[in-house]
Amino acid sequence: MCLAIPVKVVEIKDNRGFVELSGLKKEVALDLTPDVREGDYVLLHAGFAIKRIDEKEAKKTLELLEEINGVSG
Repeated sequence: MCLAIPVKVVEIKDNRGFVELSGLKKEVALDLTPDVREGDYVLLHAGFAIKRIDEKEAKKTLELLEEINGVSG
């Protein structure tokens, strides 16, 4: 089973992006999403931004993931 997590792009350098999730920054590849801009939300899978998504959808998904995490642990 694969899981893609919504993250916010905070910086872009060439075809590399830096995303943030819960205060953590990670470098990711933007090869599959060349139209992404700083401030956009993307789905992250295996180090690649695979799709740009709107902010409302991203925040809703993140809230659901936090809720699931709270229930399980």
